[in-house]
Amino acid sequence: MKKPVPRNPVDNPDRRLDLAARAAWLSYEKQRTQDQIAREMQVSRQVVQRLMALAHRAGLIEFRLKHALTDCIELAERLREKLDLSYCDVAPNESETIEDLATVGSLGAHYLETILPPSEPFTIGVGNGRTMRELSRRIERRDLPECRCVSLMGNLTRDGKANNHDVVSWIAEALGAECYPRPMPIITNTAEERRVLQAQPGYQSISRLVADAQVLIMGMGFFGAKSSLLEDGFITAEETRQAIEAGAVGEFLGFAINQEGAIVAAEYHERLTSYLPKPEQHRPVIIVASGAQRAAAIIAAFKGRLANGLITDENTARILLDDELTQKGNR
Repeated sequence: MKKPVPRNPVDNPDRRLDLAARAAWLSYEKQRTQDQIAREMQVSRQVVQRLMALAHRAGLIEFRLKHALTDCIELAERLREKLDLSYCDVAPNESETIEDLATVGSLGAHYLETILPPSEPFTIGVGNGRTMRELSRRIERRDLPECRCVSLMGNLTRDGKANNHDVVSWIAEALGAECYPRPMPIITNTAEERRVLQAQPGYQSISRLVADAQVLIMGMGFFGAKSSLLEDGFITAEETRQAIEAGAVGEFLGFAINQEGAIVAAEYHERLTSYLPKPEQHRPVIIVASGAQRAAAIIAAFKGRLANGLITDENTARILLDDELTQKGNR
């Protein structure tokens, strides 16, 4: 059976127009140079030149930008400046939508499709979560044998049950990539059990792959009665309560963080097998998230410099731009 020829997603007509609109907006509204636009969009300078040419040919540019995503592009730029992000993209949605996992997941899939090289080695660190599950369902099928997808979190409950967010396997299958799951409980029963698992060669190999990954991409959780960690059976109600009392407002790769983005003294952390997030990373660390209940957690993650990129929807973006919310995160 003949393998499909990898196709650069920038050649997708609809996606090309979206990217051309973004490049044109950065150029004409923000006076960015082509090199600056290339860095912000995480593409080459040659791609920026082609996108600018497309914007002119398609009639997107007159005296002002004409594109359905103009408001979203402006929201993304405001968020990028306010939160000091290296990358931000905002998807349109309906005015009454309070959580739009499908739309944001689709935009996250477009991001990966855009940055993945067709025939060069590339490693992606992949988190779990409901938005990431939507991303995995929407990513375009390709054949990228040089790509490696490595999980940042375990995929089992502490009693051995598989969860329904096996994101890394789904993404790797869609991309025809090598898959490196983390076949262990997200949270073990004892600290000693975690030490035994972390001493295994497979765990060490996964850790090295994560350290070498060019991009990390993950969802963002929150703490409360409807939090994913609690609802999916990874932590108990008592462990949730203890983390909240310790100051937790968000969950980043399983770690409970406070309003400053610092990891709190949650009791279950000594049994958590996830990749330990490091602040101020130079590689792209992208949060893919939607919903008002995650807003405080998203602000906290960026305040703590745990991530430097965001993919969200316009309603969530407007919440994140609210000065009152940001001031709460600064207290």
